Amino acid sequence: MSVPPENGTSLSGAESLLHTLVACGVDTCFANPGTSEMHFVAALDAVPAMRPVLCLFEGVATGAADGYARMAGKPASTLLHLGPGLANGLAGLHNARRAQSSIVNIVGDHATYHLQYDAPLTSDIAGFARPVSDWVRRPASARALPGDVATAVACARRSPGQIATLILPADTAWAPAERIGLPETEMLPATTPESTLEHVAGLLRGPSRSAMLLRGDVLHGQGLQWAARIAARTGTKLFCDTFAPRIRRGRHHPVIERLHYRGDEVLRQLAAFDQLVLVGAEPPVAFFAYPGRPSWLVPPDCALHTLTLPREDGPDALERLADRLEAKTYCPPARLTVAAPQSDESLTPDSILRCVTIDLPEDAIVIDEGLTSTFPNYDLLDAALPHDHLNLTGGAIGSGIPLSVGAAVAAPTRKVVCLHGDGGAMYNLQGLWTQARERLDVITIIFANRAYAILEQELDRVGARVDGTRSRRLLDIGDPDLDWTALATGMGVAAERVTTVAAFRETFGRAIRATGPILIEAVIA
Repeated sequence: MSVPPENGTSLSGAESLLHTLVACGVDTCFANPGTSEMHFVAALDAVPAMRPVLCLFEGVATGAADGYARMAGKPASTLLHLGPGLANGLAGLHNARRAQSSIVNIVGDHATYHLQYDAPLTSDIAGFARPVSDWVRRPASARALPGDVATAVACARRSPGQIATLILPADTAWAPAERIGLPETEMLPATTPESTLEHVAGLLRGPSRSAMLLRGDVLHGQGLQWAARIAARTGTKLFCDTFAPRIRRGRHHPVIERLHYRGDEVLRQLAAFDQLVLVGAEPPVAFFAYPGRPSWLVPPDCALHTLTLPREDGPDALERLADRLEAKTYCPPARLTVAAPQSDESLTPDSILRCVTIDLPEDAIVIDEGLTSTFPNYDLLDAALPHDHLNLTGGAIGSGIPLSVGAAVAAPTRKVVCLHGDGGAMYNLQGLWTQARERLDVITIIFANRAYAILEQELDRVGARVDGTRSRRLLDIGDPDLDWTALATGMGVAAERVTTVAAFRETFGRAIRATGPILIEAVIA
């Protein structure tokens, strides 16, 4: 559905597109434009309600849109330049799809009549888009554009969150559009059948040892409280997915045990249970295949049951299940404490996470891509003040800095703390420039261990033979050492290098009290 513009004024396709996005509730665009998108860029002056955020690499734009969606609960748009621009952003979109984030991609293309000449940047944009998109469309004309944009937003909003990609030919952007699209009727998440609730309630009332695996919006908001009440009433153990997109953590919040990254450890975690109930989650599988180790991580004597599929309303199902079980109360865990490390100690991942836990401000947003540094110390943050925790979801490393950009844009009054390994942070370090440009309140902590430590572990786990030092050169990033203070300051972000606990805690404390981006390079002993 669409309506004419006010006062009978004419609209270009690009102006109609932007007005329609805003009318449908999309008011932020993470952009890396090129020639084909110049009419979109010019139209921003006519649509002040749309906030454009320039990103110097498309992976930053797509990762930022992911972080924005996770925290805002609604889609942002991206603006990408032709097929190569979209291709540069595919890793971020892969992670976003695994996070079930809502994103509307606008990908510019050559004018329709120019495609026949096979110009150097001509490519199969739809082919690039399909593996990371739930919906792909190329509008037939500027007149069709407003309706297609409204449909794209509706598709992106569909539970639990989808990626919609709209391919915008340049002549569609500059031709007259005449109208503005109106929001389509929102498709609400499906409701869990009563028969399923009764079945799961019977399981949890029985003598079997039960566990729940939670994912999606049940890990933040009221759904988390309903799950905790069910656990208190029935003795059910609560787990979350290894790479949960967003989880509310900290004092007074239920402690949800995270499934381990290593398959052997997941099997150990689940070995005690007769049944596993999935709530918006998929059954656990190994991240990779390893010789002699299983890929399916549900123990053979553990029965699988599903309370809600990802597209269903998890919080509603948990509330109704709690009513059936008369699960009315939940006692928060006793306040957890973390011992402060000695001030003169050298920095280790453990000591850094202890400092962060002790000093993290209330209602912060923690972006976690510390991998080998943060995985073993994940539980420490249960003792921090209440905060939201965002994980790397799809395994495509380098998302931490872009996620922090999007989260800070979505929640400008909250402090964002990004925990990042030094190797992965190099993938999208251009996001630091966007932090500076937008004056985002982000503290980026780089765990500088001078290595792809996760890959060193994987080399051993897959049984690959190493006879000398040549192969190790593909895992060592310490020759030469990365200078993160120089990299950050070169992009406008204040930065300090620290080597002791005392220096880290003092620098982190100043960063918390300040406003704006700062990077702390924490050199691991």
